[in-house]
Amino acid sequence: MKHITFLIILLFLTNCSTHTVKLGKRCTKLADDNTYEKSLIWLIDKENIKTFDQKINKKNCEINGDNG
Repeated sequence: MKHITFLIILLFLTNCSTHTVKLGKRCTKLADDNTYEKSLIWLIDKENIKTFDQKINKKNCEINGDNG
């Protein structure tokens, strides 16, 4: 229970800094070496928030064949 509380507090505190938090499964595009990144929690610099959804999104997960 302490770990869950710590993670929740961390998410709220992170949102107050120069970054923002996005929740939900998202993936990057497939790289030249057939690798990609996926996560349920993304920490984004507020300067890049406008272009984040264009680069990292749920549609990339489907294109990459990630069903999990």
